[in-house]
Amino acid sequence: MERLSRALAAIDAANAGDPNAIVVRGAQRPKELTHAELASAWIARLVPEASEALRLAARAHHVRRWEIPRSRFPADRAGYHRWRTTLQEHHARIAGEILREQGYDDATRARVQDLVRKRGLGRDPEVQTVEDALCLVFLETQLAEIASRMPDEKLVDVLRKTLRKMSPAAKGLAGGLELGVRERDLLQRALRA
Repeated sequence: MERLSRALAAIDAANAGDPNAIVVRGAQRPKELTHAELASAWIARLVPEASEALRLAARAHHVRRWEIPRSRFPADRAGYHRWRTTLQEHHARIAGEILREQGYDDATRARVQDLVRKRGLGRDPEVQTVEDALCLVFLETQLAEIASRMPDEKLVDVLRKTLRKMSPAAKGLAGGLELGVRERDLLQRALRA
């Protein structure tokens, strides 16, 4: 457990430098540090007996994400997918480096990297749990901001796409999120669809 604590602290230190801040639960903090902590909390709720690799992947899923901004890629769909793939490799590489520094073996590092890359989505329960946690963090921290820029029907479509990626257990947790009235109503519409 000591090595796990050191590794989580090292990942947190890497994310603490995020120049982007968000306000969650009344506190303004570095975005990726906050997202990583929230993802870890969701993993703990979804799988209380989560493996060490799953706990590490939850914390490292977007490590130093700000270093590769979306603006570096074309604004089209292909550019978006290339950006996402580039980010996954970036996160996996950094996670592997941090875990090597903390004394993790090759097999554990490779497993964490596969989870961060979401390899096996649809077949691997731990990859699904990472996806669930990320979707819950998105709903918890970004839904209100996106809702402010989007008409209802488009937002319901975004929510349906998000919910399709989630397990039944995660959808159940999503229904209990503290959201604004409009966001809650739209999420309920998407859940019923």
